[in-house]
Amino acid sequence: MLRGTRHDVVFLGLSDAWRRRRASTRQHHARSGARILPWLFVEFAAPRLGRRGAVGPLGAAAFARGVPATTVGSVNSAATQGMLEALRPDLIVTCHFDQILAPETIAIARLGGINLHPSLLPLHRGPMPCFWAAADGNNEFGVTVHRLAPRIDAGAILAQRAISPPDGSTVSGTARALHLAGAELVLQVIDEIAGGRDRGVEVPLLPYRGFPGREDLAKAGKRGIRLCGWADFRAARRLGGTVL
Repeated sequence: MLRGTRHDVVFLGLSDAWRRRRASTRQHHARSGARILPWLFVEFAAPRLGRRGAVGPLGAAAFARGVPATTVGSVNSAATQGMLEALRPDLIVTCHFDQILAPETIAIARLGGINLHPSLLPLHRGPMPCFWAAADGNNEFGVTVHRLAPRIDAGAILAQRAISPPDGSTVSGTARALHLAGAELVLQVIDEIAGGRDRGVEVPLLPYRGFPGREDLAKAGKRGIRLCGWADFRAARRLGGTVL
C-alpha cells in the first residue's frame, strides 16, 4: 500500500505488540489452551524478531517515501496524539492494528480513518476472523474496508470483496493472504475518499467473535484446520508488525 498510493504518507506507526503481552498470554492459555501458543508466537513475537533497522518491507517502503517507521505503545496516548496533530494527516489508515483508536484520535485526521479487516463484515468481527470463517465451514472468506469507529470492526462498510484463500493454507497464512489481497481495495477507497466519494454503508452488527476456546480449537484441529506453521513464522519475521 505504501508504494502503491499516489498520496503523501506522513506517518507509519507499528503497534508495540509486546505491551501487556505476558499477562494476556496467560489469559489466552487459560481460555484456549496450549494450541493457541504457536499462533500467538507467530502473530506477536515473530514480527518483533524480524524487526531490524527499517523493519522489513514496510519500513523499507516507508523509508523510500521519506517517512521513518515508529513503534506505537499506545495510539491514544497524549504523545501519539500530539505527534499526529503536528503532522495534520487527512486520513488515518490501519491494517492488522491491534489497538482501538479513541474518537478523539480518529478526529485528528480531517477525513477520519479506515481499516482493512480480513472478513466479510459484519461476519466474524474480532481478532481471529479467518479461524472462525474456516471453523464455520461456510467458505465465506474475504476482506472489508470500513470506517474506523471506537468499537471493534464496527464502522460503516466502504468496500468489500470475497477472496478464496490459498489451498491448504493455515489460519495465519489465510489472514496474511487476505490482507495482501485487500491492499488494492484500500488504495481504491483512499482515492474515493480523496475525491469526495465516501459511500459508507451502515450494517447491523453481528456478534463479536473473540479468541476461540479449547473446545473450538480441538474441533477445528480434528477437521484439519491448522493455526500456523513454519512458513508463517518465516513470513511474519519478514513482514514486520501491525500497522497504523
